[in-house]
Amino acid sequence: MVDDDLKLVTTALAAPADGEMLLKTLWLGFDPAQKGWMENIADYVAPLNIGDVMRGMAITEVIESHNGRYPVGTLLTGMTGWSEYVLHDGAGLELVDPSLSPSASLSVLGLTGMTAWCGLFKVGKPLAGDVVIVSGAAGATGSIVGQLAKIAGCTTIGIAGGSEKCAWLVNEAGFDHAIDYKAGSVKQQLRELAPEGANVVYDNVGGAILDDMLANIAHGARVVVCGGISRYETGGMPAGPQNYFNLIFRRARMEGFIVLDWASEWPAIRKRMGKLIQSGQLKWQEDVQHGFENAPATLQRLFVGANRGKQLLEL
Repeated sequence: MVDDDLKLVTTALAAPADGEMLLKTLWLGFDPAQKGWMENIADYVAPLNIGDVMRGMAITEVIESHNGRYPVGTLLTGMTGWSEYVLHDGAGLELVDPSLSPSASLSVLGLTGMTAWCGLFKVGKPLAGDVVIVSGAAGATGSIVGQLAKIAGCTTIGIAGGSEKCAWLVNEAGFDHAIDYKAGSVKQQLRELAPEGANVVYDNVGGAILDDMLANIAHGARVVVCGGISRYETGGMPAGPQNYFNLIFRRARMEGFIVLDWASEWPAIRKRMGKLIQSGQLKWQEDVQHGFENAPATLQRLFVGANRGKQLLEL
């Protein structure tokens, strides 16, 4: 992605028609998947065409309403896209949880939180006593995965880049161990920390990191393929893992997923996660940038590791 892939355009909006609301965008949320949406390689969503408004999650406020569903002043979250103001009928939008900071609806209770929960429990299926390894562990999704695994009674190992991120994982997020992939052999450190192998691998990175994790899986392991940050660094698809044959030796399973498959369960999951937040068991970080004109640069922060936790933009 380069700077001129996106253009700031000013257009006039009509007044809300009957059944519509005028929404003002307060925050935008950013996810690595947006790059795939722009490239039209993600076939689980409609393609983006030249001239379309960039797709993305946002928190908006109702400032004018000809719709009985939500009154003026209501905060809503949903896929409204990169626009300062939006005309909308309210379909597909959800109320922001008033008990938490509004931005939590884009992070721990948003797509990243749902992705963490569904990938871990629907695909990884951890059991108490399991060893769970998470790559991209200091990111918005990975950090929640490790905490949920710890709450479930697992030993958690996070892989992240840099001593600062690793310290946060252990001291704040409660991971049992953190590996700095920039300092020493990941494969060797995994063998030392998990000598009997990992029962669950939750991968957000792909490439060489996934290869190192596959080299240290336990019998019957579940490998959850969530993301592939490494492909953004190479500009293409990451090379296939050399250690994939370990899936045979260890009678293991590797499975990808799309969180939208469990959208009907999100309200119940949010309630459970909300209780964990209120009890202090679940922590998260938000990296907040400012200014609508900085949206393209803010998205690019995801692909150079500049963000700390969920990447947000406040308008």
